[in-house]
Amino acid sequence: GAFLESRELLVIGGQVKREDLSNLEVRQRGIQEIDGVSIAKPITNKAFRLDNPIDFKKFKEIVQISDDERKGPIFIEIPLDIQGYTMKKIKGGNITSKLKAKSKYLNFKYKEKSIKIADLLNKAKRPSILIGAGVKRETAIKLKEKISKLGLPIMLTWNASDRIDSKSNNYFGRPNTWGQRYSNMIIQQSDMLLALGTRLGLQQTGFNWKEFIKKGKIIHVDIDKNELKKHHPKTTYKINCDANLLLKNLLNRKINRKASWFKYCKEIKNHYPLVEKNNFTGKGFISPYDFYFKISELAKKTDIIIPCSSGGAFTTFNQTFEQKIGQKIINNKALASMGYGLSGAVGAAFANSKKRVLHFEGDGGFTQNLQEYGTVAINKLNVKTFLFCDDGYASIRMTQKNYFNGAYMGCDIKTKLGIPNWEMLFKSWGIKIIKLKKNFSKSKQFIEAFNKKGPSVFIVPIDPLQTYFPKITSRVTKEGSMESNPIHNMSPEISEEEKNRYLRYI
Repeated sequence: GAFLESRELLVIGGQVKREDLSNLEVRQRGIQEIDGVSIAKPITNKAFRLDNPIDFKKFKEIVQISDDERKGPIFIEIPLDIQGYTMKKIKGGNITSKLKAKSKYLNFKYKEKSIKIADLLNKAKRPSILIGAGVKRETAIKLKEKISKLGLPIMLTWNASDRIDSKSNNYFGRPNTWGQRYSNMIIQQSDMLLALGTRLGLQQTGFNWKEFIKKGKIIHVDIDKNELKKHHPKTTYKINCDANLLLKNLLNRKINRKASWFKYCKEIKNHYPLVEKNNFTGKGFISPYDFYFKISELAKKTDIIIPCSSGGAFTTFNQTFEQKIGQKIINNKALASMGYGLSGAVGAAFANSKKRVLHFEGDGGFTQNLQEYGTVAINKLNVKTFLFCDDGYASIRMTQKNYFNGAYMGCDIKTKLGIPNWEMLFKSWGIKIIKLKKNFSKSKQFIEAFNKKGPSVFIVPIDPLQTYFPKITSRVTKEGSMESNPIHNMSPEISEEEKNRYLRYI
């Protein structure tokens, strides 16, 4: 997950002592020996084994990732005899001065690039900016005043959900295959998109990527040259550089406000609410859209938010939650591995011990590693867990219904999926659960538990028949293959009158 999300992660693995290594002569010589380096190499920036003891200066040099390199994990395997080696002297080592010198050079180099981009944006009639996770939180916060003054619509990828406050005047949502309808409609009508620090993956552009900004041009800024060469989507200008330095330089250029385009974007945003009325939620259940809309109002600017990584609990979060600047929102979208939420919440709580962690996850995903809740309980971590309970795997259930005529298997309790009794499970850790009702945000019991320091678990009853709109649908072509709608055409479709008014540039 860290590899796909371009996140720095240091993984230290053990290994048998050097004299017991098989060195590929046989499958195994040492007890529990396996070639960890070869396993980790495809999903790391660096993977290596220490064959000799090294001092701390050398260690820091090895694990450092340069500013002009795409971030990712580093795996270091340390044999047992090196682990037990006593260094006579540990040297500190300092390499920050080299990095600062390099940054000054890059800063000068990027001025020319930023002038070119500013000129392209100024010549365009309907320019927009899409900010990805390549733009760091620190950069976005440092430049927030300048960003807020740009008279252009600015949108965020899901991995960069916390870079701009949702109340910012020029914030226009998170476009995606499961994006906000108004945001998808706006980005598709841009005649010049600056994609800054985003790889423009298939969920970002839509699986029908040939229809992504079909009548416009794209300036693609990415630190990874391979992402610029991949040909999906088609981009006009490819700029290989650090998005942070480029944005910093770009904001020093004069970028003209596009008043009529900005006004049109506002009209679209105001017309399409985040919570659409076309979803079905049965009696006694809570709409996930209503839930996230309410919880985003209650969340503090200092909260750390872990919206799991897949399923309805994840997509509805990204369609509805209104972020505040200062919050950290961390997910694992590219791999979308079920169970990420709890592990992410544990890490976030230890790293931010003075802050509250809001952890959202589906019951199916939670069962992947529910034993780790013991770490939350025993350490009294300030984690507020919201468990979306719809009796299993809603996505699998939906697929089996739509494509296999309801031949259900292993998707809920009735079809032999083992979902625990949540009350009994959390009671074993000394945690009392609270089952939320529709008006939970006004409940004194909920507010007290929500604001009290320490772990709390809230059950969010989700209808197994809950519908999830808007969404991108697919259809079977005459040739028999599958074709998805472009991202501006979400289901249910808008009226012809709305298309003429709010999709006039498609």
